[in-house]
Amino acid sequence: MCAHFATVHESLQGTLIAMRHRPHGCELIDRHILECTKANLEHARNRFFVQGDPGAVLVIEIRRDTPGAIEAEMRAIEGELRSAGLGQAFPVLWGAEAERVWELRRAGQGIMNNVVGDAQPREIVEDTAVAVEDLPDYIAEFDALMRDKYGISCVYYAHAGAGELHTRPLFDLKTPEGLRMFRAIATDVAVLVKKYRGSLSGEHGDGRLRGEFIRFMVGDACYAMMRRVKEAFDPHNILNPGKIIDTPPMDTSLRHDPAHPAVEPATIFDFGATQGVVRAAERCTGVGECRKSHLAGGTMCPSYMATRNERDSTRGRANLLRQVLTRPRDAGNPWDDSELSEVMDLCLSCKGCKSECPSNVDVARLKAEWQQHYHDTHGVPLRSRLIAGFASSMRFAALAPGVYNWLIGTPRTSRWIKRLSGFAERRSLPRLQATTLVAWHRRHANAAGLSGTSAFPHGRVYLFCDEFTNYNDTGVGIKAVGLLNRLGYEVVIPKHVESGRAHLSKGLVREAQTLAIRNVELLKDIVTDESPLIGLEPSAILGFRDEFPDLVPARLKEAARSLAKRALLFDEFIAREIAANRIRRESFRAEKKLIWVHGHCHQKALSSLTPTVAALELPAGHEVRLIPSGCCGMAGSFGYEAEHFALSQQIGELVLFPAVRATPPDALLCAPGTSCRHQIKDATGRVALHPAEILFDALV
Repeated sequence: MCAHFATVHESLQGTLIAMRHRPHGCELIDRHILECTKANLEHARNRFFVQGDPGAVLVIEIRRDTPGAIEAEMRAIEGELRSAGLGQAFPVLWGAEAERVWELRRAGQGIMNNVVGDAQPREIVEDTAVAVEDLPDYIAEFDALMRDKYGISCVYYAHAGAGELHTRPLFDLKTPEGLRMFRAIATDVAVLVKKYRGSLSGEHGDGRLRGEFIRFMVGDACYAMMRRVKEAFDPHNILNPGKIIDTPPMDTSLRHDPAHPAVEPATIFDFGATQGVVRAAERCTGVGECRKSHLAGGTMCPSYMATRNERDSTRGRANLLRQVLTRPRDAGNPWDDSELSEVMDLCLSCKGCKSECPSNVDVARLKAEWQQHYHDTHGVPLRSRLIAGFASSMRFAALAPGVYNWLIGTPRTSRWIKRLSGFAERRSLPRLQATTLVAWHRRHANAAGLSGTSAFPHGRVYLFCDEFTNYNDTGVGIKAVGLLNRLGYEVVIPKHVESGRAHLSKGLVREAQTLAIRNVELLKDIVTDESPLIGLEPSAILGFRDEFPDLVPARLKEAARSLAKRALLFDEFIAREIAANRIRRESFRAEKKLIWVHGHCHQKALSSLTPTVAALELPAGHEVRLIPSGCCGMAGSFGYEAEHFALSQQIGELVLFPAVRATPPDALLCAPGTSCRHQIKDATGRVALHPAEILFDALV
């Protein structure tokens, strides 16, 4: 049960009622955290149960032997709460939906750092604990102290049923006033906790932050005994010195120095949403969600999953970037740091951290920004220039595709090209098709009668012909256009420039910005809700949603945001039209097929695989199963690069490659991303298809 209350105080009174029913869990989520979930890509989906704008939600889990017994208990709890005049909504959730609520609750600590600005939820008195029956009165006094004496608010969440509600006052630790408040709040709360005979550290321990208050909390006699224990077992004071005994003052050795505040450097990306790039890095709370193995699921962070090295985690990269950007300006160019270069090297820019990190620390964007400034100092390497110039190179090579394919397919010349380019010799290079999608579209698309009539009854859609589909995956584009035409849509390739994805991946942000501006200018006046922009390559079309609004100048921002809402993955468009009953099952053959899907990292982070499943399961007999894989390991150019090839394969071997090898030969493999399909083919020999190919082949 997710019981909604107007205030935290009401929810704590409700806790006393809930605890009489012996719940398995009783946890609180307050309005601050609920508000922050709106800006979190992952947990915006997990707040589905929230009704209105409650001051607090009490999550009460009941476990009994039968569903009927649980339902009876839930009715009893709701009845008692209503009788006491407490609560305003009482949704009850089961199974997978209940687990999503717990996911949101568990992410609370990280989500709180989505608060914009320097007034952040501080951990100084986070895990004070009192007897649960004293909790409402204790928190009422605590709240009055924060409000009346300090004029600040506080975040409340977590273990209400245990009497240990996490409390995080919001204030700015970067100011002299905030530093004074830091010590004063800790002192006042210690007095308050002792009044209720509670614990200053109910869960996380004392350490450097609360160690100096231990003598006050336990008394001189007990503290002297603790000192004797320390001296007996650690006479030379080498085991965690200064943590419990003789702890230094809590407001020393702090990162922030109000006398020398960090200066926000100028950036190409607009970091206005976080009030600057330094604050974007500071959003990392250190909770370590990025330090998970592949067994835990998700995408973040693929290099850490493979190496298990802290510096390869989202946290490691964010912390080091924060450190170098907050150094005194007389230390030189903050972006030019060799250690930072080493740490960013293995970031695959998978975007997993943008959604899976509770604080939404987008290291892919931070890396691109850093890399541009690093290039400004050291120049752009040849390989980076080649990768960023992919579209231009392919445009030239497409004049003689046979010659290009011979050069990259002949062992001797292929080896020479790879060595010159810095690519791995064991990696195959993408082949050119006999024609480009643009050329084919000009001659064959939208032919009269394809939809059964001379007109297209469902109107027009615009296809963003990305550089990868245009030159290398032309067949995917041809089938996508053919499918949409047959289903009753006119498909127009509007005038646009390349996506800029390759430039962003190599830190050429200014060049990507030029492309973003041009694309928005060309497309803003023609793309509408009825005629959206559809993309086949996730990393290319999702740039309109993710990076473009923060790359274009102020005059184009509103247009970019509008375009972002109308830029759809191919799968999303198909699922939307199915829901609107414009695309129907009758258009496809009924045929039993098992389809295993590996999702693109950017799609999983910025969208969802739900539309992919809905689209692929439209034909009768199609059964879709998701491979529980994270990143495939290719990540655009990363898996091509000689020094990264081994790690690329190691990442793939965590989940994806074994899963592909285990699929039956008659099952279909599906991967929306071009890099993913290439990686699967190179590593396993299996051919993965784009959803458009599978649906086209299933047409009646």
